Amino acid sequence: MEIFVVPDAAATGTVAAGLIAAVIRSKPDAVLGVATGGSPLPVYAALSSHGLEMSRVRAYALDEYVGLPTGHPESYGEVVRREVTERLGLDPVNVRVPAGSAADPHQAAADYDAAIRDAGGIDLQLLGIGHNGHIAFNEPGSALDSRTRVETLAARTREANARYFDSPADVPTRCITQGLGTIMEARHLLLVASGRDKAEILAAALNGPVTADCPASVLQRHPHVTVVADQAAAARLEPGNNPVQVRVVDASVGV
Repeated sequence: MEIFVVPDAAATGTVAAGLIAAVIRSKPDAVLGVATGGSPLPVYAALSSHGLEMSRVRAYALDEYVGLPTGHPESYGEVVRREVTERLGLDPVNVRVPAGSAADPHQAAADYDAAIRDAGGIDLQLLGIGHNGHIAFNEPGSALDSRTRVETLAARTREANARYFDSPADVPTRCITQGLGTIMEARHLLLVASGRDKAEILAAALNGPVTADCPASVLQRHPHVTVVADQAAAARLEPGNNPVQVRVVDASVGV
C-alpha cells in the first residue's frame, strides 16, 4: 500500500487524477470504476484538465439508490452523467450505473456484477470512505467477500447524504452497491480522503484490524492500493503499524 499525503482536498484531486491519467494513457480503453460523493469531485475536475481522449474508456459506477426514478437529479446515474460522462468526454454507451429503478433490483444487482466480469474487470477503481468505514454502500457488517447486491443504508449514511435532498425523509433507504468482493477484484484501488472528520476512520481502515465492522479495512488485503489523503485526513495515520509507504508530496509537481 502506498499513501500520498497532500496539503488539501484540491491537491487530492490533482494527484489522484494524475494516477488515473497514467492508466488511460497506457490503455485508452481502460475500464474505470467511478465513485460519487464529495471526495471524488476534485479528482474529476482535475482529470478534465489533462485533455485526454477518453471516448474509448469504459466506466462502471459503484452504486445507485433503489427507488429513485430515472433522471432524478440526485440519482447517482445523473451525478455520473454530469460529473464524469459529460465532464470527461466519455461515450455514454460505455458508462454503466446499477439499475436502481428496475422492477427487480436484486436481479439488476446480479446482472451488474456479471457485466463487470464480462468487461474484463476493473482496471482502476476510485473510492471514497464514509464516516462509518463504508466503501461504496457496503455498510458495517457487510461480508468481506460480498458481491453486488441490494443493501439497506445505515442511518448515519442517510444523514450524511441528506444534504443533497430537499428533506432527510427523501433520502432512499436502499441501494444497489458493488460488494466488497467485487471491489477487491479490481486490479488497482485508489482511495481519496479529505477533511479532519475522516481522520479517525481512515486510520482505523488502514492501520486497524481487518474487520466487517470497518468495511474499508479490507483494502489492507489488496495487493495494489494507493491512498491519496490531505493532511487533515491523514492526521492519525500510524504507518509503522502496516507495511505501507507514506509520501508527503507537493501536488504541483505530481507524484
